[in-house]
Amino acid sequence: MTLYRNKYRIESTRLKNWDYSSPGYYFFTVCSKNRINIFGEIINNQLSINAAGKIVWDCWYDLPNHYPNLVLDEFIVMPNHIHGIICIIDNDHPNNIGVGDKFVETGLRPVSTIDGPVSTIDGPVSTDRPVSTTNTNKKNTTHGLSEFIRALKSFSARRINKLDPGCANSIWQTRFHDHIIRNHDELCRIREYIKNNPVNWHKDDLNETG
Repeated sequence: MTLYRNKYRIESTRLKNWDYSSPGYYFFTVCSKNRINIFGEIINNQLSINAAGKIVWDCWYDLPNHYPNLVLDEFIVMPNHIHGIICIIDNDHPNNIGVGDKFVETGLRPVSTIDGPVSTIDGPVSTDRPVSTTNTNKKNTTHGLSEFIRALKSFSARRINKLDPGCANSIWQTRFHDHIIRNHDELCRIREYIKNNPVNWHKDDLNETG
């Protein structure tokens, strides 16, 4: 399966016998139900998200407030899907995360996925995001990738449905694609892939209108 040519099935490809709560970096993709463009649009190769898309952004950056072993990395909201990298940490050694035979210094700061201005129907989205830190008020419970995705989908769907009751909770596809990032070079490539998603939208296999 090729990650960088948009050739993947949007469903879980879980690696057998792998503990998805173990420290490391995980790439994921989640589509809207039926791949409907409900989060915004791409205009002149830039992302213009609507109120629903802004809710997804906010719920993403809120996740570390609920999970002490989670650090956010690259993330993007596209018209009908999201891509992101989740970093699961060992709370006893939170600054060093093994990927393959190397270690990446996280610094416990989320990586900005916005190189330029992103607009919404309510105005620009601030790129000054909060620092992602472990929450000492939470129990030191180890959660895994599926729980983080479940929470992101659940939190955002609940808020979007309040905004537009006509959605009837049909926001996300049930399954998601995941990939364990195995080394530092792969981590860098996937970060670039996520950043460049708006520019490549016209040839994206997930673009139902392209």
